[in-house]
Amino acid sequence: MKTLIKNGKLLNEAGELIEGAVLIEDKKIVKIGSELVEEADEVIDVNGNLIIPGMIDLHVHLREPGGEHKETIETGTLAAARGGFTTVAPMPNTRPVPDTKEQLDWLQNRIKETAHVRVLPYASITIRELGQELTDFEALAESGAFAFTDDGVGVQNADMMLQAMKEAAKTKKAIVAHCEENTLIHKGAVHEGTFSAKHGINGIPSVCESVHIARDVLLAEAADAHYHVCHISTKESVRVVRDAKRAGIKVTAEVTPHHLLLCDEDIPGLDPNYKMNPPLRGRTDLEALIEGLLDGTIDFIATDHAPHGSEEKALGMEKAPFGIVGLETAFPLLYTNMVEKGIITLKQLVNWLTIKPADAFGLPYGTLVEGVEADITVIDLETEEAINPETFVSKGKNTPFADWSCKGWPTHTFVAGKLVWKKGEQ
Repeated sequence: MKTLIKNGKLLNEAGELIEGAVLIEDKKIVKIGSELVEEADEVIDVNGNLIIPGMIDLHVHLREPGGEHKETIETGTLAAARGGFTTVAPMPNTRPVPDTKEQLDWLQNRIKETAHVRVLPYASITIRELGQELTDFEALAESGAFAFTDDGVGVQNADMMLQAMKEAAKTKKAIVAHCEENTLIHKGAVHEGTFSAKHGINGIPSVCESVHIARDVLLAEAADAHYHVCHISTKESVRVVRDAKRAGIKVTAEVTPHHLLLCDEDIPGLDPNYKMNPPLRGRTDLEALIEGLLDGTIDFIATDHAPHGSEEKALGMEKAPFGIVGLETAFPLLYTNMVEKGIITLKQLVNWLTIKPADAFGLPYGTLVEGVEADITVIDLETEEAINPETFVSKGKNTPFADWSCKGWPTHTFVAGKLVWKKGEQ
């Protein structure tokens, strides 16, 4: 089976758009060129749209098992495909938690049965994510755990984290950390800053995150482990990671689209669609995150796609669960509000969503070269559409970006040469 994707645009090494086409055969890219005249079983004309490597999101919540009313592997991976993502890594804060070989095997089978894109599941650091007893890292790694995390909660005990890092290092897997010191949360619902003061809501201080990162990078150094910081959000956290990298510590970090585009001053009122964890921080934090991306302190972008039911989000700012969806809007939002405004380049954006996450975790994905598996996303950079949550294929409609007008919408998504999403057909 040969598929020819023709009449597209490619990004060259200089970040310039050039004419291009891609030939796929037996799940792999076999030819890339400006003028491919090839016999093919299927020819797809992409009408001058951009062809990039399939995007990678290493921080999503698919909710299954236990939270199927919010999302399932099937709906979440279809949302990923619609958003142009070909590889996703779901967090283990499900019920039950993938904390044993048996539970992870069940999850892997469910993925094979229902996923539309490639899924790399995390296993938890501790049993039931309770922070009291380590999981069997070796058994979970053998069963295909992508990495280890208790995302949703921070590992509070320093010795527990040190031992986890040592176990992870033995298996050559990363420790991926949701960084939050529980004694500093103070029942907060938003960032401790402008918005919390105005509305009299308990705030979560920046140091709640940064103090955990500061602890953990030193533990990672002691354990010689790869330590990865989830959804970094404060200027102090960026500073700690920058200093750790300069010291030669194996630390990587990610940032979300919403933390790059919004701060607490932008929250229009008591709208729980602006409630996420970590919360939207201050303006200077947002600026530090952009600077951290540009100077390499932050390695890549991940959505932290966190769907919730509308009834749950309707509980209000203080009682509603944390989290927003992001898979279907990440590229359009970042392209329109950062690339088109000259803050970053198109090449940088593509890299932060493809090769950079792959490089950080040693994955064989995220490139558009001959011989690799044909994970490909096609994007329309011209057509402008407003974000409409009612059109999401995700079960979650919880986004603060409703009605934002964006360009950069994916039109085709291929995983290992198979077309898994085409605009207008799903």
